Amino acid sequence: MLRDSIKAAQVAAMKAGDKPRLNAVRLILAKLKDKDIELRTATTTPDDDALVVDVLQKMAKQRRESITLYEQGGRQELADAEKVELTVIEEFLPQQMGEDEVNAAIAAIIVDTGAAGMKDMGKVIAELKARHGTQIDMGKASGLVKAALA
Repeated sequence: MLRDSIKAAQVAAMKAGDKPRLNAVRLILAKLKDKDIELRTATTTPDDDALVVDVLQKMAKQRRESITLYEQGGRQELADAEKVELTVIEEFLPQQMGEDEVNAAIAAIIVDTGAAGMKDMGKVIAELKARHGTQIDMGKASGLVKAALA
């Protein structure tokens, strides 16, 4: 399970004395614990690996946005710290699909759903997320769907 590999990475980082990696892994585990606490009130619990991937994707997105803002603000040292965390987070994410693969998946979904125009964009996005949600950056995918339907 993905959660077990993250815990193993924490132990390995502690033994190696790799403080930046250890801090990033601890941050991941803290976010997962927050999500677990949040879901205690929920009536259904999603698959654990899907939950972990969802948390990791959100964390990666936040890091990418922070890196951009820090670099625009001239705070390179903070951007570098975020890049280290992003690298560790991305190690645990499943392999992402390339742009050509994403376009092929979008084209297949458009054919399968019979989408004809922009009014069907939500339907295509929902199906894309259901089929390939863990392997695609949905922020980029929405632009590709929009281009394919235009």
